[in-house]
Amino acid sequence: MSVETRKTPIWFWILAVIGLLWFGMGAFDYIATQYRLDWYMAEYTEDQLAYYYGFPAWYVATWAISVFGSFIGAVLLLMRRKLASVAFLISLFSFVIAAIYSYGFSAAFEMMGAFGAIFSVVIFLSILGYFWLARSASSRGILK
Repeated sequence: MSVETRKTPIWFWILAVIGLLWFGMGAFDYIATQYRLDWYMAEYTEDQLAYYYGFPAWYVATWAISVFGSFIGAVLLLMRRKLASVAFLISLFSFVIAAIYSYGFSAAFEMMGAFGAIFSVVIFLSILGYFWLARSASSRGILK
């Protein structure tokens, strides 16, 4: 009986650390917004602040699930756990629900402009990419 041990590729660790930093920034943004940290929110206009602080509770919860789902997914990648793909999938679904509300039923584009819309696409593609990474790493035996 032989036990095969496979060394985790360096590219995986690099992407996992980048993901942790990227999604960690998203988690910090959520916390700073919810706690209304003055130094963090100072760049926004009064209208933008009213928009961010006026989100319905279900939207805030959906945003939290998306943000912390992706952050937990990144932590699980570093722990080499297959559950990372589930965390990213939950995050992806939550993000899509939040984006539909933001761009379809609220004034997101008016408040954030083209940059905000482009940044939302970047976030979507990031979550999708890390979901794919977790699935791919699982199928290659990198995640357990």
